[in-house]
Amino acid sequence: MDFWLDLLFGNAIGLSSMIVIFVALGMISFMGGFFVYKAFKDPETN
Repeated sequence: MDFWLDLLFGNAIGLSSMIVIFVALGMISFMGGFFVYKAFKDPETN
C-alpha cells in the first residue's frame, strides 16, 4: 500500500502515469460499451 501511495503522490511522474492509465481504461470501456450498444441496437442486414 505504501508503494502505491508513494507512486501516486510521491512525484508528478507517478501521478501523471496513473492518470494516463485510468483515462486509457475509461476510453477502452466506453468504446467497448458503445460497440456493444450499437451491435445490439442495429438490426442485422444479411
